[in-house]
Amino acid sequence: MAMRWMWMALVVVGCGPVVATDGDSSTGDSPGTNTSADPVTTGSPGTSSPPNPTTFTSTDTATDGPADESATLDTGVDFIMVPDHDRDPWCDLWNDECPRGTKCMPWANDGGSAWNATKCTPLAEDPRAPGEPCTVVDNGVSGVDDCEQHAMCWNADPETNMGECVAFCEGTEANPICEDESSHCNISGDGVLVICLPICNPLEADCSEGQACVPIPDTFECAPDAGGATGAAGEVCEFVNVCDPGLFCSDADNVPECAGAGCCTPFCELGDPSVCEVLGPEVDCLPWYEPGQAPPGFETLGACLLPP
Repeated sequence: MAMRWMWMALVVVGCGPVVATDGDSSTGDSPGTNTSADPVTTGSPGTSSPPNPTTFTSTDTATDGPADESATLDTGVDFIMVPDHDRDPWCDLWNDECPRGTKCMPWANDGGSAWNATKCTPLAEDPRAPGEPCTVVDNGVSGVDDCEQHAMCWNADPETNMGECVAFCEGTEANPICEDESSHCNISGDGVLVICLPICNPLEADCSEGQACVPIPDTFECAPDAGGATGAAGEVCEFVNVCDPGLFCSDADNVPECAGAGCCTPFCELGDPSVCEVLGPEVDCLPWYEPGQAPPGFETLGACLLPP
């Protein structure tokens, strides 16, 4: 599978889903990227904090290998060159005050594959809107693409340099907003990424090809599937987007014979534990949410886990 540029540690606002089990819960550190965040423990308002199958992974995501950074692509797009001003390269994604003909963009300032800074970059003469195909220049973290202002080229294929434009979040970091109500604001990498990603249902195949529906504290989002040949039920995982579509990375204590800090296990529909049989007869389909806490459309969502 071709490498997809690293999706940084998520920082999201609000409480999130829990699996209705009893007992104590602990989190483990997952290998970070260039920038890391503390693990996020989720819980439902007004309840105790039972174990959450997703609390192992700090909501970091990963990629499946290095990109060929020597590859370039003639995009056929004329970009306006940024004047060489003696100024702080950092800019504010929430309040873009870059010079005319440029836009504020996240990029990797250390030559790595993870966004860790922002800068003003050229704005294409014929920019693409969110949802449209787009092209990055040099690589997916260069900060230069042909998307319109307040948008970036997301999930760019390193072989073609093509991805899809996604909108930046509006509002403020304390009160982020996505104009598209079917999207959720993903704040990542210490605020370097602020993008609106599609909300998904793990029981439905509603993410684009090459993506998986992954849990974050208060909803589910489509994220690049970076698992490659790995990510089957019972296999070790260290990031939320390395399990196969329909599975998620759970704490090792919830998965039988898990040989790592976490392992992939299936989502399931309550009342139908058959999908859990792949992990053994002792695994059951347990509710993802506390009683009465599931949002509309997620009332029957469960997770294949060892009973408490």
